[in-house]
Amino acid sequence: MISSLRGRVLTAAGSSVVIDVGGVGFHVNATPALALASREGHEITVHTSLIVREDALTLFGFATRDELDVFELLIGVTGVGPKSALGVLSALSPEQVASAVQADDDAVFRKVSGIGPKTAKLITVSLAGKLVSTRSVSMPATVAAGGVAESVLAAITGLGWSERVAADAVEETMAAASDVEAASVPALLRLTLARLGPAQHFGRSR
Repeated sequence: MISSLRGRVLTAAGSSVVIDVGGVGFHVNATPALALASREGHEITVHTSLIVREDALTLFGFATRDELDVFELLIGVTGVGPKSALGVLSALSPEQVASAVQADDDAVFRKVSGIGPKTAKLITVSLAGKLVSTRSVSMPATVAAGGVAESVLAAITGLGWSERVAADAVEETMAAASDVEAASVPALLRLTLARLGPAQHFGRSR
């Protein structure tokens, strides 16, 4: 079982990253936020889940252990495959998933591409008691923006910046961003990385 990878980013685009580990390139399916935050030529560490099928061995990678834990819980739900689980974590942070499950709010999952009404309900039922949210069970209208910020923060800290530095940069970027930019993970991540600057990135060019 491959539980994590650390190596140099060869390519990063869309929802995948190729990581060079000891001369071997591993193709890792990732959230768009992680793929966007990964810089070619820089080192990255990802937490991974290896999905074994008769015709393929597929790696799914995440910036944080929390994301990986939620991913593995999701794929244990009937009707939720690895790609659908990745879709959930591309749209929602682990905290948002826990909040929705705790509130029995399946509508949150129905908004994710590939998740139908029955599967959305199964997620809240199957994961009940398995996830603990630190938030109130109510999910305010501003939760979407909060989830975007959380996803960006997770991606940046997963790339090596300290949580304090990353949190300050995300907060400053959110304050300066337009409503459209603040609601988009790729846009907010791009702006935050620009604010941090390439010189502060923890990876080393090779």
